[in-house]
Amino acid sequence: MSIRILLLRAVNVGGTQLPMAELREIATGLGATDVSTYIASGNLIADVPGKGADFDRALEQALEQRYGWFREVISRTPAQVREALEAHPFEVTEPKFSYVTFLAERPTADAIAKAETYETGDDRWQVIGTEMHIRYANGAGRPEMKAESIGRALKVPGTARNLNTVRKLIELAG
Repeated sequence: MSIRILLLRAVNVGGTQLPMAELREIATGLGATDVSTYIASGNLIADVPGKGADFDRALEQALEQRYGWFREVISRTPAQVREALEAHPFEVTEPKFSYVTFLAERPTADAIAKAETYETGDDRWQVIGTEMHIRYANGAGRPEMKAESIGRALKVPGTARNLNTVRKLIELAG
């Protein structure tokens, strides 16, 4: 068993509804203990059996079987999430304008080079390992860059959380 912070991509947006109580129930049914969620955007903290990646895949399959839709589950240890937060390369003037996108794997150098050709205005992004760090000049609601296009160019699925949420998840994971 190991404590993991599990991040589900694109739940409770665009018609994909997942009550957090049901997410906790499913995770518990897969053998996780000390299960908790934070806000209704697919943030789960749990002590999971076996390898983290194996639990991620099992949770993806359980969700698809129950609801009929697939969403990536990307997890990290609390130490990995803390390291990602500490590696954030941009000045943080407003934590809700700065994000860490947790990627399923490290993008290739060619994919990063292609993504770097996209116009970003005053917004900034940088891949460090398996995370893409973003700082929106005017907030995610008024982006100058198209993060979705950059994400597609990277060819790696990911899910973003603002720095306030990242800090809270670290705190909750103990």
